[in-house]
Amino acid sequence: MAGKPKRPRDPNSLAAAIVAEATGQTPPPVGPDEGKDPAAVALGRRGGLKGGKARAEKLTAAQRSEAARRAAKARWSREP
Repeated sequence: MAGKPKRPRDPNSLAAAIVAEATGQTPPPVGPDEGKDPAAVALGRRGGLKGGKARAEKLTAAQRSEAARRAAKARWSREP
């Protein structure tokens, strides 16, 4: 995953990075999908949209109930 580049920990390097960013001397950030195959991105997105619903349709009522029971137990067993 390409996110924001990490900022330097050294105070002098951090100051230089901030000035470069503020004055527009840094290269534009690379988007998350740049450099990727557009067909693969579309295919992955399509699969992600239908994943949970398709899985739920394949489960039996007992399996869905058990999954819901485990999820509720996990939610309610946490410390606030």
